[in-house]
Amino acid sequence: KEFAIEQALEKMEKDWGPVNLEILAYKETGTYIMKAAEEISQLLDDHIVMTQAMSFSPYKKPFENRIMNWESKLRMTQDVMEEWATCQRAWLYLEPIFSSEDINRQLPVESKRYQTMDRMWRKMMAMAANNPNVITFCPDARLLENFRECNKLLEQVQKGLSEYLETKRASFPRFYFLSDDELLEILSQTKDPTAVQPHLRKCFENIAKLTFQEDLKITAMHSMDGESVPFSESLYPTGNVEDWLLEVERVMRQSILESVRLSVEDYPKNSPQTARTLR
Repeated sequence: KEFAIEQALEKMEKDWGPVNLEILAYKETGTYIMKAAEEISQLLDDHIVMTQAMSFSPYKKPFENRIMNWESKLRMTQDVMEEWATCQRAWLYLEPIFSSEDINRQLPVESKRYQTMDRMWRKMMAMAANNPNVITFCPDARLLENFRECNKLLEQVQKGLSEYLETKRASFPRFYFLSDDELLEILSQTKDPTAVQPHLRKCFENIAKLTFQEDLKITAMHSMDGESVPFSESLYPTGNVEDWLLEVERVMRQSILESVRLSVEDYPKNSPQTARTLR
């Protein structure tokens, strides 16, 4: 029985020898990501269960410390992998957002926190790329603490980002029709007012696009059916996007009212009934 325990421990240790993480370069960020590996998670679960069973064996005494140390190593590896996966999901979501100078300028506190986290992330991923072996790299208390610190920072960043989006929606309620990703796409390109074009149909019913002149003056709106209404006054997209979109909404209403007024005035002059009366 003792020999069986010893053999099982040796087999588990041997099984982990060739198991490596797949660390891949991520786009043009200069850093890496970990490719999800279900087989590693499954192996961890299986070996933790086996080690727990050994710890209850009446024949464990000669290997008690070895069993405890091995179980501790496996659990540490499992904790690191879970924190790592959580951190990576959040980093992948936030990385393109905080690559925008506009977002960094509008969210200085969150930007600073993200940059702190990003430095830690890049350092840990470089270490993983140099040593991808699971059982030698992952069971490290400092690594676990670093991932937990990163996740804490990411939670604060995401909370601040959500509050920021809420203030934008409060200023321009039609932003509630957009998802967070769609709204962030607009806010991350504030220097390009035309970035709102793909999202206008969600903000304004049946509005397909606006006409931007070369100097960015907005002169007309167009429906999904190809109808066009010229704006009744000049409008330039200056200031915060939610502010000039409020102006767009005001001019839209004013332009429709003006078009209706002109139509009412023009109808008696050009209607068939008027023409017959004049004859």
